Amino acid sequence: MQIVCLDLEGVLVPEIWIAFAERTGIPELRRTTRDEPDYDKLMKYRLGILAEKKLGLPDIQDVIGGLSPLPGAAEFVDWLRRDFQVVILSDTFYEFAAPLMKQLGSPTLFCHRLEADGSGMLVDYHLRMPDQKREAVKAFKALNFRTIAAGDSYNDTAMLGEANAGILFCPPDNVVREFPQFPVARDYAVLKDEILAASGRIGE
Repeated sequence: MQIVCLDLEGVLVPEIWIAFAERTGIPELRRTTRDEPDYDKLMKYRLGILAEKKLGLPDIQDVIGGLSPLPGAAEFVDWLRRDFQVVILSDTFYEFAAPLMKQLGSPTLFCHRLEADGSGMLVDYHLRMPDQKREAVKAFKALNFRTIAAGDSYNDTAMLGEANAGILFCPPDNVVREFPQFPVARDYAVLKDEILAASGRIGE
């Protein structure tokens, strides 16, 4: 059996922090893992801005409540689940992802958790484990699953490299330049073709 591991934001749903930056008019919050490879540095930067602006978890959840998956994403996930096990490996947070996951048919999601105080202000974040995307793929391989992974950002490249086959989906040019070993898909039709080709190469 083969497992397809997908990133969430930028692959199936909009970038949550970018949507929040647009709603609040805070351009600094547009910075994502497509720009910053150091996730801890990025999250501390975000939490500092939120504290300065006195914005908390309810403010972000309000924006998320108005978001939908990317066009064609739900249909793509439905197609994928017919022939593959599907696991979403994301550096988002359960407190963010729930409404969007429902719109995708609630596939399995591994991500992280946020810590908020009594007033809803975010005070910390907690990784499920360090380097969780790559470690999850390693664990699937140890269970004798063949794995195909797709993502768009710096924080996906370790997962793509660990998988039996890795694919970049709609990545920024800087990621393409730095990781030329991975094929690039710019839409779901091409991603389907790349997954099927990879599936044939890696076997059962």
